[in-house]
Amino acid sequence: MKRNIGEEIRKRILVLDGGLGTLIQARKLAEADYGGHAGCNDYLVMTRPDVIGEIHAAYLEAGADIVSTDTFNANPVSLKDYELQERTYEINRTAAALARGVADRFEAQDGRPRFVAGSVGPTNRSASMSPDVNNPGFRNIAFDELAAGYADQMRGLIDGGADAILIETVFDTLNCKAAIYALRTLIGNETIPLMVSGTITDASGRVLSGQTVEAFYASVEHGGLLSIGLNCAFGARQMMPYVERIGRVAKMAVSAHPNAGLPNVMGGYDESAEHMASLIEEYLQAGLLNIVGGCCGTTPEHIRAIAEIAKKYKPRAYRAPQDNGGATVLSGLEIQKVEPAANFVNVGERTNVAGSAKFARLVRERQFAEALAVAAEQVEGGAQVIDVCMDAPLIDASQAMTEFLNLVASEPEIARVPVMIDSSDWRVIEAGLRVTQGKSVVNSISLKEGEAKFLDHARTVRAFGAAAVVMLFDEQGQADSYERKIEVAERAYRLLTGNGFPAEDIIFDPNVLAVATGIEEHDDYGRAFIEATAWIKANCPGAKVSGGVSNLSFSFRGNNPVREAMHSVFLYHATRAGMDMGIVNPSMLRIYDDIDKELLELCEDVILNRRPDAAERLTAYAETHSADAKTGGAATRHDAWRDGTVEERIIHALVKGITTHIEADTMEAYEKYGSAIEVIDRVLMVGMGQVGDLFGSGKMFLPQVVKSARVMKQSVAVLEPFIGAGETVEQGAKLLIATVKGDVHDIGKNIVSVVLACNGYRMVDLGVMTPPEKIVEAAVAEQVDAVLLSGLITPSLEEMRIVAEQFERAGLNIPICVGGATTSELHTAVRIAPSYSGLVAHSTDASSCARLVNNVLKEYGFHQRYREKQEAIRLKYAEMNAARELRPLAEARAHKLRLDFNDQTVTVPKHLGKRVLTRYPLEKIAQRIDWTYFFIQWDLAGRYPAIFDHPTKGEEARRLFDDAQAMLRQLIASGKVRADAVIGIVPARSEGDDILIRGCVHGDGSACGCGAPEIRFACLRSQNPKEETNLCLADFVSPGPAAGLPQDHVAPFALGVTCDYRGDSDYENIMARILCDRLAEAFAVEVSALLRDELWGFPEGSEGARIAMGYPSAPDHSGKRLIFDLLDVESEIPLRLTENFMMEPTAAVSGIVFAHPAADYFHIGTVDNEQLADYARRSGRTVADLRRMMPNNVL
Repeated sequence: MKRNIGEEIRKRILVLDGGLGTLIQARKLAEADYGGHAGCNDYLVMTRPDVIGEIHAAYLEAGADIVSTDTFNANPVSLKDYELQERTYEINRTAAALARGVADRFEAQDGRPRFVAGSVGPTNRSASMSPDVNNPGFRNIAFDELAAGYADQMRGLIDGGADAILIETVFDTLNCKAAIYALRTLIGNETIPLMVSGTITDASGRVLSGQTVEAFYASVEHGGLLSIGLNCAFGARQMMPYVERIGRVAKMAVSAHPNAGLPNVMGGYDESAEHMASLIEEYLQAGLLNIVGGCCGTTPEHIRAIAEIAKKYKPRAYRAPQDNGGATVLSGLEIQKVEPAANFVNVGERTNVAGSAKFARLVRERQFAEALAVAAEQVEGGAQVIDVCMDAPLIDASQAMTEFLNLVASEPEIARVPVMIDSSDWRVIEAGLRVTQGKSVVNSISLKEGEAKFLDHARTVRAFGAAAVVMLFDEQGQADSYERKIEVAERAYRLLTGNGFPAEDIIFDPNVLAVATGIEEHDDYGRAFIEATAWIKANCPGAKVSGGVSNLSFSFRGNNPVREAMHSVFLYHATRAGMDMGIVNPSMLRIYDDIDKELLELCEDVILNRRPDAAERLTAYAETHSADAKTGGAATRHDAWRDGTVEERIIHALVKGITTHIEADTMEAYEKYGSAIEVIDRVLMVGMGQVGDLFGSGKMFLPQVVKSARVMKQSVAVLEPFIGAGETVEQGAKLLIATVKGDVHDIGKNIVSVVLACNGYRMVDLGVMTPPEKIVEAAVAEQVDAVLLSGLITPSLEEMRIVAEQFERAGLNIPICVGGATTSELHTAVRIAPSYSGLVAHSTDASSCARLVNNVLKEYGFHQRYREKQEAIRLKYAEMNAARELRPLAEARAHKLRLDFNDQTVTVPKHLGKRVLTRYPLEKIAQRIDWTYFFIQWDLAGRYPAIFDHPTKGEEARRLFDDAQAMLRQLIASGKVRADAVIGIVPARSEGDDILIRGCVHGDGSACGCGAPEIRFACLRSQNPKEETNLCLADFVSPGPAAGLPQDHVAPFALGVTCDYRGDSDYENIMARILCDRLAEAFAVEVSALLRDELWGFPEGSEGARIAMGYPSAPDHSGKRLIFDLLDVESEIPLRLTENFMMEPTAAVSGIVFAHPAADYFHIGTVDNEQLADYARRSGRTVADLRRMMPNNVL
């Protein structure tokens, strides 16, 4: 039957299918199903077409109009991981034919058209981001390689019968542009509908490579899209505002296929079909969508519910193609509109080797980091577009353009503005286009080489989604008169628009030429430009006008005052005639009304050619005023805040974290007030109050607050000698803070303490490992107003309950606030609060803790409302617990994971026994740091490096990162930080839910032959009835020779990073502690790599699974004791266990590495009382002890 998705989409809302991977995972396929390429879902179309066909059918039966092919990763780049890159075309053609066949069956049943969208994912590489933090200009894939791979994939999809191409989950717009380029090159003049869907990474509404949704749209709109939209990352509720934003600018259909809510703590999706459909209905009521479907976590049930809702509503109305106000929309990470409302758009010229001798020198010397600073200064100085030109002798312009633009992409403050790619060499232009993810401007194209070359260049510009500066040249040469300018402009405009080039992306440059040169023919150049501009705006709808302003005053080089006046006068008249943008140095401009009246008249005479002697008169003026040039405009840089009163200066320093002048300013304030206490109460506390308010409202971030505290301490230290006897500072409420018994983590506690001190509270810090009785005693003795308890590990939860219980016994009524990684609002309400008649409240992080304490101590009625809230939580939990179903233990064991243990999946380690790594090179470890988690520890949540472009967090994140790099170098150089590890590779076998490990290893690397008994490592098994397979760690280990299977091994390990560094401030100490935490995690990754590549040699295709004790797959922290005893850790390296199995130092990781290719992370979740008792028997523990160690895993 005839199918036309473009027609159908205007009639009704089309329903896209849901998560393909979700249903594949639910099948729990065996390795054999993947034909030797385990984990490659795309290859299932070759090995298990029945499975993929059934999934397509399930979605179509549920009401989907469009099914997407099982080809999300079926591109050569991703398939290379499975050595399947040579089969790209075959896999895609097969997948499309399979989906088309299923769709045809459903069409035949009811005659309703069903469409197949060829799914094209983003690949696992990025063309605009470096994978190496130390080399931001590096790329591990290029535009052409991406485009070639995409072409292979899409050729297969089209040949297999796909009705449309769906480029989805776009996280890097440059990758998407490569896919669009590949498709348009592949099909030539033919047509196939193209759908594009991006994915945003956080609440700032940006894709991972940093673009806003509007910039993303502007960058891909040139693709001739059927639809634009968003998918993945967010649930329907979170995604809606960003879909609305895309809808406001999109001229085509809009799509959304969100996840089934946000992931839960176990990485799954809980949003029901009915709830998701109700959220989608809000989109449809608002008229936002033409296509709707689902992504991660969605099932046929979700699509069925969405399809029913979609029937009730009309599709979103299309905007008319010309409905853009005539604006030219360019983009870097953000959009830049060129339109009357934007006034004049300033193009910075200092990143042009012809416009800056300094920039040219830096490029020639390959000092690109310093060259970037030139670009940054341009943007800070007001440039809204930066012109980048590398055309100069001794410079490889193509290479320099590529390297520089790659580095620009790594600097969000520069990359936020669009780039003008400027060159007279077309190869350089193309090189720039291949590395620019935004919608850039090509400078330039012209008719100088005839119409054919002109249109060929225009097609290339359009293929890369750029706008073009059209210089007014033709075969006769430069258009210098008004008549020649409008003649060439009319011809170029007609050719471009007649060949599909958008009028709004044409930017004419009518040639700004030097005036007052002494040559009579040049006298009219200024007026001709201005009048030609007016003609273009009247006769070439949509086109814009630009020009290089500095050319105008070339005759007056060296006399900046005259040049500045000429530029300002020229722009005054040219912008009124319609000039939209131009290359100009903002520092070479003056305010029109501030120009000396005599100079103003002389400049206007020259530029408007009002009198024949205008050039001679301006030249004479310039000669008599040449002395001005020697001082013209060069002012000493001055910080304006230093001009304020002493109070304003101190408060500014506190808010901004500036220590430079604080001691002198503090002494000046002391001399003014005559009392140290007055300075503290009336100046410092006012400033810190502002800090607290800004932090509480989200306008300051944690690192800034810690820096503010540093300034405060430095100022108070100056005043302390002057505080007289009997004088006291006005006091705020007193808070006691402590990390509970058995827990040595204190980074979070220290951060909270600093934040609360900045909010005016007096802090009593009891440190770590604090027994309950000491907390009770101190709370009474210090007469505190509230107590804050911190803990990181699960046993700390029980310690918190014990503290609450002892407060009750002591008859206290002091509010308690608990916080830390393992705490939760639910656990606090259900397990801790019932032990105490006073208030027990929960805080999630430092900022919420400040708000919570303020509410607890100051807000009327807060205690009662909070207790009522907790009672509601307890009732809901009781209802859920009563209805909770767990698979009986025997049945869960029957649903165990059954693996093949053979010579391919079980390898003999290269080295057996124990390896001790002492003082491992920190430089090597640092390369593996995951900086995303570094920012999370500072309460700056966001992916690295995209966080640098966050509209509110970005600037502080960049400063924090720079401080971290400096601190990291200092820590490594100081010798006060060391990393040590003990690794064992020991024989092991599984027996039921236990792993039996050889009980002795030697430090020389040999396996023990002393006949020591095996150690039983008891494991827990998931009892989740929704899982087809209930996993247990023992499932990943071979039963061994006794069962006729190969001998297996496991690799227990323990590592720690010890830090003796002590900084001069809280900020430095917290930074050092957090960096050590990150180094420990990076060291764990390094240990896994050593095992995989050197010490063991994992089976082919296996990365291994590094299971840490106390985490979801092994929630019992006591497993650390087995590892420590087996490897004699405390004798080998400076690492020890506390009574609650906490490692000290806290920057430490211990666990067991499993090598089987199927080994993976999973969640044990809740276990029933039967398994708890069984586990207690097998591990030699009591049930009561286990309930204390694993409170979140028991009923």
